[in-house]
Amino acid sequence: MDKEFERIVHLLKEKEEIGQALDIPVQLRKGLLRQVVGYADHFLDTLDERKAYEASGYDSTDTDQGFEVSEIGSEMDAMLDFIGERVDTTGLNPASGGHLGYIPGGGIPASALGDYLAAISNRYAGNFYASPGAVRMENAMIRWTGRLVGYKEGFGGNLTSGGSIANLTAILTARTAKGVKGKDLTQNVVYLTQQAHHSLAKGLNMACMGECVVHRIALDSGYRMDIAALRKQIEADVHDGLKPFLLIANAGSTDTGAVDPLDAMADVAQENGMWFHVDAAYGGFFLLTEHGKQMMRGIERSDSVVLDPHKGLFLPYGSGIVLVRDINHLLRANSYEANYMQDADQQTLERSPAELSPELSKHFRGMRMWLPLKLHGLAPFRANLEEKLLLARYFRHEVHGLGFEVGPEPDLSVVVYRYVPPTGDADAFNKELAHTIQQDGRVFISTTVLGGAFMLRLAVLSFRTHRKDVDVLLEQLGKLTR
Repeated sequence: MDKEFERIVHLLKEKEEIGQALDIPVQLRKGLLRQVVGYADHFLDTLDERKAYEASGYDSTDTDQGFEVSEIGSEMDAMLDFIGERVDTTGLNPASGGHLGYIPGGGIPASALGDYLAAISNRYAGNFYASPGAVRMENAMIRWTGRLVGYKEGFGGNLTSGGSIANLTAILTARTAKGVKGKDLTQNVVYLTQQAHHSLAKGLNMACMGECVVHRIALDSGYRMDIAALRKQIEADVHDGLKPFLLIANAGSTDTGAVDPLDAMADVAQENGMWFHVDAAYGGFFLLTEHGKQMMRGIERSDSVVLDPHKGLFLPYGSGIVLVRDINHLLRANSYEANYMQDADQQTLERSPAELSPELSKHFRGMRMWLPLKLHGLAPFRANLEEKLLLARYFRHEVHGLGFEVGPEPDLSVVVYRYVPPTGDADAFNKELAHTIQQDGRVFISTTVLGGAFMLRLAVLSFRTHRKDVDVLLEQLGKLTR
């Protein structure tokens, strides 16, 4: 054995011994798990004592060096103390029932268990050949969601990291399905409203479609797309030699929670040969309720739809779904060839997520959705959504009784409102009102601007938000406006 080879053998043994630290021995692993689970249990058990928003923690401190890594490892108890001080007690607390400002709430515990199992096994859920069970689980979630939307056989979809990537995937699919080429961009027209989520504008740019003509259609009094205005704009565009291409609807807009007239929009899309996309990232899972089914009548006629389980199913952030009524459009938009994937091509019993998405490497997202749905059944999810619909109406009634101006009856679980004082600037008053409530931190509200007016905004969707949390806000608003 020559010296170089001896050196290699020696180094292999040395590096193996050092690297084995990553495969934690069973007793140490159990101890670490006890520490982490203990921290998580304490976090959950003390949620009622924690603020929904902590205004401190934004400035740099000496302890920020704890974010940095080095050659030498750290003790778990010290790291958990650091997380408790610098991560879990600063800024917005999405796990709090007092989180009334933005749409997503805290992740349900069962999803964390699913994520743990998915990460431990690290199943590759991108390809059926690599993990038939993981792909079947994800496809089962797609089939269940598609049936909830009302799609018939032949649809397809993908579990994404959220609504933004889901919207981008839908836009790319629409471009492919309608044969939109770069040279034709300036002749193709996209129709949406000012209430459309910003991810759609980003998606158009990322899909190299920023040169399309984009029309923001007028809204009715409920902040929904005005169908008469849409028809008038399409007529003008066709007269000018433009091609109506993509019609985008809201099923729960970000600002107001409004649901556009989906059935009527589907008629317009069909009449003009347009791709009809529905952004139901926020509102989609209200289809589990009778109210949601009525509000979103016509969603089953869309060519594509986006839903976020990290909103309406209360999963952790990083959970989105895109569905396409005809799976063939999705396949064509994401077709690829790679020699090193030739073995995978032999297994075609199920469509693989990598065939239906821009992603190849992907987290096994299906487990975080499947496990809680299987564990709890649908009933508690439906009850939570129905409760949120009721809470929004309860709040609107009560805050109006306090003398606040209120927006239209909520389509879902967002309420816009503002206080107009007898004297002084109303916008400045409401800004200060929001700031005071946020600094208090027991509950967190957000703001927006509608028709040039500064508005306060209640968004109820956390599974931990109940009447007592809404009453805390109402009590504060009452005291601050007396």
